Amino acid sequence: MKDERILLAHGSGGKLSHDLVARIMMPAFANDILAELGDGARIDIQGTKLAFTTDSYVVKPLFFAGGDIGKLAVCGTVNDLAMTGALPRYLSAGFIIEEGFPVADLTRVVQSMRAAAAEAGVLIVTGDTKVVEKGAADGIYINTAGVGEMLPGVHISPHKVRPGQEIILSGFIGDHAIAIMAGRHGLTLPQTVLSDCAPLGGLVREMLTAVPSVAMLRDPTRGGVATTLNEIAAQAGVGIVVDEEALPIRPEVSAVCEILGFDPLYLANEGKLLAFVDPGDSEKVLAIIRGHRYGKDARVIGQVTATPAGRVGLRTMIGGVRLLEMMTGDQLPRIC
Repeated sequence: MKDERILLAHGSGGKLSHDLVARIMMPAFANDILAELGDGARIDIQGTKLAFTTDSYVVKPLFFAGGDIGKLAVCGTVNDLAMTGALPRYLSAGFIIEEGFPVADLTRVVQSMRAAAAEAGVLIVTGDTKVVEKGAADGIYINTAGVGEMLPGVHISPHKVRPGQEIILSGFIGDHAIAIMAGRHGLTLPQTVLSDCAPLGGLVREMLTAVPSVAMLRDPTRGGVATTLNEIAAQAGVGIVVDEEALPIRPEVSAVCEILGFDPLYLANEGKLLAFVDPGDSEKVLAIIRGHRYGKDARVIGQVTATPAGRVGLRTMIGGVRLLEMMTGDQLPRIC
């Protein structure tokens, strides 16, 4: 450890990120709440059940097709709260700004945050601003923390994931990462390829109000769908099989991935969710998601199996099964 250095891949949300947390953070901060390793912490204050989360945003470029760092900072934290089964209510906003950053760009970012918060139904109620010397940052970094109210009768947990459950994905994958890549490298893509950055609190509230027994929710951000499913399989001690033919991937995104060697299953998303539901509830949950503006392309993509425990397989179009490992490197750094 003495000579070890942090790599960009340590921030990818993949295997190196998990190893870093397990080796350094978890032993130092160990407690029962943190041990759940959810998108946010579920806490109880004198009988009031709350969710609490925090996230930092260092995306490059700051402005991209379909969003910007401000919208991303609000939606990302709102979505993390929603994935715990909570109604997002309040956010904080911390800004680290590089000396020389244009005030017009800061205004644009703040106004974007205002609009995203209004859509999500949350208030930004506290914050902080720091300015560092030129060259000590990359324009602007933002941290947002959030508090939400737990929805009654809901308990989202990987320990509720059971063999036989179906896995619903709320829409097309890979759009966000490809939009970031295009903006970063000055590439022109079809107008259909935009970041999917969106607040999912309203969608989740509708779904959990109708079907509070949903076992697990997760938004597949860094590391994509494959890494997220690996996390859940390991935590739940189950196997997962995904049907390649069922995966919603835009032809344009698929074409870019083929040209550049990306795998869309490992690309980040910022407005999608995975839901684990009992077979008897699947059609009802799917109809609710499809009835929402951010879920109209939802579909069932796979099932939970008893074995092999902790592993994820992809049933290919030719009938075989390919093992999907947790992402080890970093296909595209700084996507959020």
